[in-house]
Amino acid sequence: MTEHHIHKFFKNYILPAMFNMVVMALYNFVDRIFIGQGAGPLAICGLALTLPCVFLLSTAGTLTGVGGGARIATAISQHDYQLANRILGNATFLNVILSGILIIYSLYQLDFILEIFGGSEQTIPYAHEYMTILIPASLLTNLNFTYCHAIRASGAFRASMSIVMTGVIANVILDPIFIFGLQLGIEGAAMATALSMVLSSVCLIRHFKRPDNPLKLQIRYFLPQFSILRSIITIGMAAFIMNITTGMVNIIMNRYLEHHGGDYAIGAYGIISSYSVLVSMLLMGICQGIQPMISYLYASEQHRQAIIMLKNGVGTGSLIACGGFLIGELFAPWLGKAFTSDTTLLRLSEEGIRYTFLAMPLIGFQLIVTSFFQSIRQASKAITMNISRQFLFLIPALGLFSHRWGLTGIWLAIPFADLMASLIALFFLYQLKPGKFTDKY
Repeated sequence: MTEHHIHKFFKNYILPAMFNMVVMALYNFVDRIFIGQGAGPLAICGLALTLPCVFLLSTAGTLTGVGGGARIATAISQHDYQLANRILGNATFLNVILSGILIIYSLYQLDFILEIFGGSEQTIPYAHEYMTILIPASLLTNLNFTYCHAIRASGAFRASMSIVMTGVIANVILDPIFIFGLQLGIEGAAMATALSMVLSSVCLIRHFKRPDNPLKLQIRYFLPQFSILRSIITIGMAAFIMNITTGMVNIIMNRYLEHHGGDYAIGAYGIISSYSVLVSMLLMGICQGIQPMISYLYASEQHRQAIIMLKNGVGTGSLIACGGFLIGELFAPWLGKAFTSDTTLLRLSEEGIRYTFLAMPLIGFQLIVTSFFQSIRQASKAITMNISRQFLFLIPALGLFSHRWGLTGIWLAIPFADLMASLIALFFLYQLKPGKFTDKY
C-alpha cells in the first residue's frame, strides 16, 4: 500500500466514521438543549445525573460494535461473506444478552443508582422520568451502534451516515414537539430519543434486506460460536473498559461536584461534557476509522505505512482538539447560553469550560496512540493508558485538588489527568523499535 493509497483511505473512510460518531453524540446534546430551555435549570441538573448511566448502558454496543466491526472488516477483505454474517449474528446475540442484563438491573435499582450518582431530592425525579424511558430504549441504541459499525466495515459508508442522520433529524424535530407542544418536559425528550432510535432501527433492517448488501440479518447466524464471541470480546475489550471506566469516573466526579457545589455544579458539568463529548466523539471516529487499517498493515508487516496512518491520525486529531480548545476558551461565556439562561449555571459552566479545556490539545494524541496500540495487538498498553488516566491520575487528583481548591480543583483535575495520560502515551510510543513492532515493546 502506497502513501497515496493511505491518504485516500484516510479521506474516504475516516471522515464518515467521524461523522457517524459526532452525530450519535448529538442525541444527548440536542436533548440537553431543549430540556434546559424548556424544563428549567433543575431539569438539566437532573439530566446530568444520567451521564454515567448512559456510558454504562452503552458498553454492550461499544463492545460488540468495535469488536464485531473489526472482525467483519477482516472477513469481507478476505471475501468470506459467510463468516462476516456469522460475526454479525454473534455480535447481535452478545449485544442482546448484555443489554438485557443491564436494562433489567438498571430499571430495578434506578432510584438507588441515581442516588449513588449524586442525585438529590430536587434532581432525582427528573432523572428518573428520563431514564425510565431511555433504559429500555438502550437496547435499540446498542444495536444501532453495532450495526452501523458493521455497515461501515462492509464499505457502505454513505448508508451508515444516512441512517444515523435520519435518527438525529427525527430527534431534533420530535424534541420541541414533545417538550413544548405536548408539554411533556424531560419525559418528552426521552420519548423523542426512543422514537428516533426506532426509526433508525427500521432503516437498518431495510438496509440489511437489500439484495446488494453482503451482510444479512438471519436467525441461523445468531447461533453463538465461542471462537467468534471470543474474538469480538478481545478486540472490543479496550473500548469496553474505556466506557466502564468513564462511567465510573463520572459517578465519582458527580459525588465530588455535589459535595463542593451542589446540584448546579453537576448541571454545569453536564453542559461542559456536552461540548467535550462532541470533540471526543470526533476523535473516536478517527480511532475507529484507522483501527482496522492499522491492524491490516500490521498483520501484513507494512510497518512504515502503519506509522504513516498513525501520523495522519495524530495530525488530524490534534487539529480537531486544538479547535475545540480555542472554541472553549474564546466562547466560554456564550456556550452555556445554548442550554440555560440561569445565571448560576452560566457562571459555573463558564468557569468549568475554561479550566477543563486547558489540556484538550493533547487529547487527540492520547486517544489515537491508545487506539494504535490496540490495533497492533498490544491491547495491554491501550488498556493501561485508559485505566491510568482515570484511576491513577484523575481520581486521586479529584480528592487532592478539591481539598485544596474546592470546585476549581475539580475542574483542574481533568486537564492534569489528560496531561499525565499523554505523557504515558508518549513513553509507550517512544519504546517502539524504529521500523517494526515487536511483542517485547
